[in-house]
Amino acid sequence: MPLRTSVIGSYPFPGWLELASTQLNRFGPDDLAELQDDAVVAALHDQLAAGLDVVTDGEQTRLDFNLSFYGYIQGIDLESAPPRLFGPPAHDQRGKHKVVAPLTAPRGLGAVDEFKRLQRISSSLGLGHSASPTLKASVPGPYTLSGRLLPNAALGYTDRWALTEALLPIVRKELEDLVAAGCTEISVDEPSMSCYAYKEDPWRFVDIFNRTVGTVFGRTRVCTHLCFGNYKARAVGPRQIAPMFPAFLDFKCDEMHVEMASREFAELELIGQIAQRCDVAVGIIDVKSYYIETPDDVARRIKRCLEFAPADRLVFAPDCGLSQTARWAAKRKLKAMCDGAKLVRKELGLKP
Repeated sequence: MPLRTSVIGSYPFPGWLELASTQLNRFGPDDLAELQDDAVVAALHDQLAAGLDVVTDGEQTRLDFNLSFYGYIQGIDLESAPPRLFGPPAHDQRGKHKVVAPLTAPRGLGAVDEFKRLQRISSSLGLGHSASPTLKASVPGPYTLSGRLLPNAALGYTDRWALTEALLPIVRKELEDLVAAGCTEISVDEPSMSCYAYKEDPWRFVDIFNRTVGTVFGRTRVCTHLCFGNYKARAVGPRQIAPMFPAFLDFKCDEMHVEMASREFAELELIGQIAQRCDVAVGIIDVKSYYIETPDDVARRIKRCLEFAPADRLVFAPDCGLSQTARWAAKRKLKAMCDGAKLVRKELGLKP
């Protein structure tokens, strides 16, 4: 669909879910299942009300470490204390995990169960016909996933690259299982690659990404998300996409997302290079600002993008996941994004 509207993956937790996630030990397994279903219903409702062409489960069931990706990986001790607890929020206030044994994930990473839940709930809401939004799953790539693990040379994990290589087959298997479950669109999120492309060999990142998706590329729509970090709405690393190119143009993906709105659309001309190789998803909504974009704002931004890429190559999404944004703002921002896209589609005589 020309001027497609999408999301990255995460969505704000409802207030009651934030509270529940701090005391999960008070819930039985059936209580948790009901809580998870209700949270996905809420996230899906907001996305459908906005009018998105692509929706996710909002990552609502990634509640805490025992229910997140790291909780599925054997061979790690869950989070050690972060090095800094006080002062302005930043990425050094996130803890890291010690690797104490070979890394394995015999139960997978949980994304397949999440997707099946999304399928079941969307079906119960009457979705699933040709006009329904696409259901997308999101999985962190192995390089990004390795960022919160501490190397252990005694186990052969001498540095982050070694940890990445250990995680790569685990992530690849998860992608294969998602395809087997019927997932037609998967986002392999590698924001760490864009954060560190300025100082690492970008071609090494290309090799890692392509080996990760190699068995599913061509069997499902493969997307990737490249941003500069959003923990506590803070970036990490220089916010420039130029260091990624031309190397990242060799990613095996159908859609490449780049952060633009929070950077005032700097380097926008580079989306033209991406559009020559695959669809380009432009971050057109600033998730790090509480300015609520209007449909007219969005329409003007879309028209700027059309100066560099054709409509049938353009997808529009927020700059990053919405988990760090208040739900009331996320709802309004997504609605404005979708309404703005509709305005431009109408002007161009495209399907609304």
